[in-house]
Formats: sequence, structure tokens, C-alpha cells
Amino acid sequence: MANRLSLALRNRIPAHSTARLLSSSSSSPFQLAAATAPPLVHPEVVDRRSDILGLDDPQAVFASVPSSELLRSAFNLYLASCGPLVDVGSWLMASPLMRIPVVRRAVKVTVYEHFCAGEGVGEAGKTLTRMWDRGLRGILDYGLEDAEGNEDCDRNLEEFLQTVEMTPSLPPSSRDFLVPCAFDLATDPDNVGYVGVSHRSEVSFACVKITAICPIRLLERVSDLLRWQHRHPSFHLPWKVDCMPILTDSSPLYHTRSAPPPLSDKEEADLQLAHKRLERLASKCSELYLPLLVDAEYTSVQPAIDYFTYSASISFNKRDVPIVFGTIQAYLKDAKERVVKVAEDAERRGIMVGLKLVRGAYISRETKLASSLQADSPIHSCIRDTHECYDSCAAFMLEKVAKGSGSVVLATHNINSGKAAASKAEELGISKRNENLHFAQLKGMADTLSLGLKNAGFQVSKYLPFGPLEKVIPYLLRRAEENKGLLLTSSADRLLIRFES
Repeated sequence: MANRLSLALRNRIPAHSTARLLSSSSSSPFQLAAATAPPLVHPEVVDRRSDILGLDDPQAVFASVPSSELLRSAFNLYLASCGPLVDVGSWLMASPLMRIPVVRRAVKVTVYEHFCAGEGVGEAGKTLTRMWDRGLRGILDYGLEDAEGNEDCDRNLEEFLQTVEMTPSLPPSSRDFLVPCAFDLATDPDNVGYVGVSHRSEVSFACVKITAICPIRLLERVSDLLRWQHRHPSFHLPWKVDCMPILTDSSPLYHTRSAPPPLSDKEEADLQLAHKRLERLASKCSELYLPLLVDAEYTSVQPAIDYFTYSASISFNKRDVPIVFGTIQAYLKDAKERVVKVAEDAERRGIMVGLKLVRGAYISRETKLASSLQADSPIHSCIRDTHECYDSCAAFMLEKVAKGSGSVVLATHNINSGKAAASKAEELGISKRNENLHFAQLKGMADTLSLGLKNAGFQVSKYLPFGPLEKVIPYLLRRAEENKGLLLTSSADRLLIRFES
């Protein structure tokens, strides 16, 4: 009865509620795709006839979630539906009033606790345990700002390392995970080609922002030089190390209008320091058998981020489960082409390609920059094209997983994409225990999808930002403003919950 009451209460939350959650701006980035763009959640989400995730039975989907937590989530989302309240709250979190204990406490018990894992390792560990009790794992992300200089980078690296090093202290899972090797579907249709059993912790991945361990200005300089070299292959970069493909002919190159000056001796030295920071972090992850997700950023610095990521991948992705994962943003027009090129290059090298697929986080920024440079936007013209690109990239990577040559983290809040990927995985005969296939969502978002995938047997992780309030809140505000459209998936939660009422 309590569960039914909780679900019924959530069902009363207005359909637009989470679209404004944590927003610090009144304009939604998806308005750029035109008002007639198809919704993020399509009508077929309620089709019960072919629901591979069992979302037509909300009672079963939310069975592992206590009624008290459902009620609390409903309350937080209801607050988020009040536009003026959200605007005031966003202003408040950026103001000196956050120093007042009662204000900090109010933010802590609402927005912060809904979306974050805690302020320190102890609180994050408790959140991970609660996630594990529901069959979910966690991706720990210590909230850090972009770095301006080497001192910031060194300090940030130590924070990342401490996060990675603390994972062995967390309670290990009692569940066995099969470590996969390459197999042939014709001779091994049941995916029994595994090299052994591994006991894994509640943490599925670590993650890092290259912008936190390499000065942002240097990333801009390196990106300019890489773009110019792509347009002029004879352009020599003496500092460039072996790397998988970064750019394609359809990639945005308008940032670099003329030949950039070469890196100075100081810049080259700083570049080597950044390489060593990533190498040190990846080595620690490899030692602990903990894959490392490298976050994507905006296109002005993404070439340099991919340069770091793919050069490290060559060194560390020689196992049957890769250590270093790049991130592809499917809202970019060149996304599929880049996925194909890097996967094919990895196969030629005989290494595993690891990719995280996301839709993208910087629509407003990218559109404004392209417009200011009188260039076409690098973003798909409508959300439907982004959906199709994401699903196409996911299907391509799932085929690589089935062949034993790739690993993918499908980070999506879109229920249709989750269903499509789950169906494709079953069609390809990919074991649900295969460590090279993971789904992921942010904590506090798309819980229906997370639990549905988990209940169907897939490996699912929640992205868990943690750290002191003053460090994490600015990060969440940026992500909320850049990803407002993602929050619309809560309308699917309400549709599904309505079936149970």
C-alpha cells in the first residue's frame, strides 16, 4: 500500500517538472532544435507488448526502492517543477548566502542529496552500498573544476588518485563477473568464451576530466594544432605521439582559421607533464582493474582530449576489458564517423576500443560559437537526428562487443534507446554478465530505466558525483543547464507509474 501511495504521489508531479531542475537559465537548449522537434520520450514508450525491460509493471520496477525514498524523490521533483523556486534556488547556491548554516542544510537535504553521493569517501561508500543492495553499481566522480595551471593540475590529480585508491576499501561485491575473451558466435552461441571469474567492487568505473589535469589554455592550443594538421597533413607536430584517429573530414574545424604558432618549449614541457598525469592515473586504474572513463567536453578542446585518451588507450587497452574509455557525443554530426574510425583502427592494432556513448552537453555553447564564426553548427539540426545517431553508434559498438573487439558504456536517459540497445544485445547473443557492456545514468535521474535494465539482468551503474558542497554544486548547475532535455525522461516515469495506479 505504501509503495502504491508513493507511486501515486509521483504520478501527480507535473509533466514539465524536471525540465527546470537545477536550472540557472530560463532557456532550454533543446529549443534550438525547434519547437516541433519530437519529444525525448516517444509515445511507443508505453507499448506493453514488446517491453524487453518490463517497464509495463511499475510495481516490479520499483520493488527494490523503499517507499520513503520514493516519497522523498517525488517531493524533490515537485520542488523542481516550480520554475520561480528553481531560479531562486540556483541564485541562492551561487550567492554568499550559502555560508549560512540553515541555507547550506536546506540545499544539502534536497538537491544535493538527490543528485550526489556524499561529501567524502565515507558518505559515498554508504551510497554505493545502497545502490548495490538494489543491484546497481556506481561510477565515482569527485567534483573538480577546470585547471588553469600546473599546480591546479597536480592537486586535481591527487584527488583523482585518492578516489581510485579508496575503491579497494569499499565492501566487495559478492557477485561473480565473467571476464570475457573473444569468441565466435558460430561456435560459441551462448557466449561461453570467458577467461575466468572476477570479484568486482561496487565501483564499476573511475572517471576523469582531462580539463582538470591539463591547463585549459594548453588544451585549446593543442586542439588548434591538431585541427590544422588534419587539414594540412604535411604540417609537422614534433611533440605528437602515436594515437588513434581524432578527427574526420566532417569534424568541426572552423575554430582554427589560420596556421597556429608551434608550441613553445614551456608548452611542450607542460604537455609532457599532462601525459604523465594521465599515465599515472591510468596505471593505478590498471593495477586495480578499474576502467577509467574520460569525460568529453566542448569542441574547442575535444581534439586534445581525444589525443590524450587515444594515445593512452594504445598503451593500456591490451586486456580483454579495456582500461581507458573515450567519450563520443552523439549530438555531433561527426560522431558516427569518429566511432567507426577509432574502432577500426583499434582492431588493426589488436587492442580493445573502449567508448562511452552520450548524447551531449554543450548545445547552447556550441551553437553560439559556430554562429559567431559564421559556421554551420556541429550539432544535429533536430533531436530526432541525435536519437538516430546515438542508436546507430550503440548498435555499431554492440557488434564490436559481440565480436570481442570492443567495450561500451551506454550512458543514456532515453528509454527508447535503452530498449533498443537491450534488444540488440539479446539479438547478438551478448551475455548480460559480459563486462564489456554497461548501461549508465546519473544518480537521481531515469531511475525507471536504470531499474528496468537491472531487472532484465543487464549491468547498470549510476553516475555518482561526490565531494564538498561548494565543489559539487557548481558542477551540477553546469550539467543541469547544459542537459535540461535529459530531465524530460521523468515524463516516461510518470506514464509508466500511471499504469500501476
